[in-house]
Amino acid sequence: MANLSLSFAIFLSSQKHTRVLLILKKLDMDAFELQSYCPVSNLTFISKFWSGLLHDVCLVTLKSELYQLLPRYQSAYRLHHSTETALIRVVNDILRSVDSGNVCALVLLDLSAAFDTVDHGLLLNIVSSRFGFGRPVHQWLQSYLTGRTQTVSIIDQLSTLTTLSCGVPQGSVLGPAQFIMYTEDLSQVIDDSAFRPHFYADDSQLLATTSASVMSVASWSALRQPLCCP
Repeated sequence: MANLSLSFAIFLSSQKHTRVLLILKKLDMDAFELQSYCPVSNLTFISKFWSGLLHDVCLVTLKSELYQLLPRYQSAYRLHHSTETALIRVVNDILRSVDSGNVCALVLLDLSAAFDTVDHGLLLNIVSSRFGFGRPVHQWLQSYLTGRTQTVSIIDQLSTLTTLSCGVPQGSVLGPAQFIMYTEDLSQVIDDSAFRPHFYADDSQLLATTSASVMSVASWSALRQPLCCP
């Protein structure tokens, strides 16, 4: 079944449904507030298995040190990388700056519903143009992403079926890798600014340093420059 799925570039519609369970974050939180719940996606075993195969066969190239296709300072979902390496990098940069007599500005960015807002068309264009995925893989990913449905389950109540127009499946093997590819060029945009970046999934840390004694107008101007995509 897996070989046929990859050969014909078709992901079965029966495996595209997700049941989202809403779990109360803490027992003392207000059960009538949506912010009190954490959504957990429940995918079929077969869909996880198939996406895991594609990840192992094709996406392993992204993690190869030979090709360096993933952002250098992205610590999520990579071998020998973790939250620990992200913290070590950021703390080390701050301590080195302080030891040099400089002051630091650390900006912490967190995207809301990051995985749920990924544009399918843009993602498919990125995997072809920036990562060089050929037609068979591109078509399989298109089949994998489009036509997905979900229902939300809370306290034994089930919502009506909804067709998803964007987002990558959370809880899947491919979802995190797809999100990293989707945001890969963000590091290039930040590299052109006065900030030193580090990433962990959808969390971005931007660090800027300058002299504590004299902060020139040019330094202020660089720090205040908006980050925008070209």
